[in-house]
Amino acid sequence: MKIVPCEIDGLLVIEPDVHGDERGFFMESWNRRTFAKAGLDRDFVQDNHSRSQKGVLRGMHFQNPGPQGKLVRVVRGAVFDAAVDLRRSSPTFGQWAGVTLSGENRRMFWVPQGFAHGFLTLEDDTDFLYKCDAAYAPEAEHSLAWDDPEVAIDWPLDDLDVQLSSKDRNGLPLSAVEPFA
Repeated sequence: MKIVPCEIDGLLVIEPDVHGDERGFFMESWNRRTFAKAGLDRDFVQDNHSRSQKGVLRGMHFQNPGPQGKLVRVVRGAVFDAAVDLRRSSPTFGQWAGVTLSGENRRMFWVPQGFAHGFLTLEDDTDFLYKCDAAYAPEAEHSLAWDDPEVAIDWPLDDLDVQLSSKDRNGLPLSAVEPFA
């Protein structure tokens, strides 16, 4: 397993060891001991799976109070995945990082507590999986505006007709978000 730190402290791209032959492949998507040695000693309490068509944008979600850390990956299709630093004390507060995750590249992305998270599907029938280290709390869920000019995420929108939920259409600007301590 190869772990690549992002330009924002705490965000990690994980490239698992994939063993393949003419029959297919095998990889560990989670091994507590291996991940703990790499600094990710987490107790995951919830697994989620979403399927989306090309152009669906989900995000930028966060919980406050009760933030969630998320280990995310794609098993079919592709997404552009993004995280925004909402930690008040961080020198990168309000900055974002993004990575392409796909069933083909098998990368994973660790998004720790204190970040808003979202993704844009780049292919139809994309299956997105994520492990969370805190339970979903609807009363604490918020959305940062996916298109906030202050954050300026460079979404690969080329020929996409972006589809949003009403919640995500009404996300807050960074200036209105209560940051994490």
